[in-house]
Parts: sequence; structure tokens; C-alpha cells
Amino acid sequence: MRPETGDRRSERSNSETTFQKRTFDFGIRCIRLTETLPKTAAAAAIGRQLLRSATSVGANYRAAKRGRSRADFIAKMGIVEEECDESLYWIDVLVELRLVAPNLIQPLEEEANEIVSIAVSSIKTARRNSKA
Repeated sequence: MRPETGDRRSERSNSETTFQKRTFDFGIRCIRLTETLPKTAAAAAIGRQLLRSATSVGANYRAAKRGRSRADFIAKMGIVEEECDESLYWIDVLVELRLVAPNLIQPLEEEANEIVSIAVSSIKTARRNSKA
């Protein structure tokens, strides 16, 4: 709550804007990562999968914010969680195949894990509030 106004809406709006930027930036960072991959068939296939799942994170969060109902919001946030977790899977595959250096990809993995955690927390809060 903002102490000077007692308004929770401004605080929530700011965190929503921040999360929207984070999910957008995550997709951009993954696009840039795929552009640095070696020009092999395996790297191209994995890169396409990562591109699809990582860019879906921000797109689905944007859709969740515009959801017509709480149930719609929860469903879209579930997709955010799933797509971000899938992105983590493809990042792990890239590391395992030594197509990217683990130390270079670590900040991106940390951001993906944080996005998943925030999505899960948002889903739990929305479900709890729909029962109240």
C-alpha cells in the first residue's frame, strides 16, 4: 500500500507493469540467445522451440492482464507458468549439449525461475481470492 494515498491499485499496477516488462525482456533475451547458437540442425531445432516458448511467456501474460474473468486470468497465467518452465527445459538442453556456456546462461535461468515463481504465486492468489 502506498502510505501517502492508501491506494493499493497504484502498487499493484506498478508490479504488473514491472512483470510485463520482465516477461517481455525474457523473450527478447531468448531471441538474442538463439541468434548466437551454432549453425547446426540440432541447435536450430532447439532454438526454434526456445523461441516459441520464451516469446509465449510475455504474450500470454499480456493476455492474462486483459482476461475477461478471474478464471480466464488463472488459465492464462497457467500458460505463462508452463511456457516459462518449457523455456527452462530448452535452456537446460542447450547447456547439456554444450551449445551455450552454463555461466553465460545462468542469469537467464535465474530470471526464468523467478518468472515461474511469480506466475505460480499469482495463480494461488487469484484462486484464493475467487473463493473469498
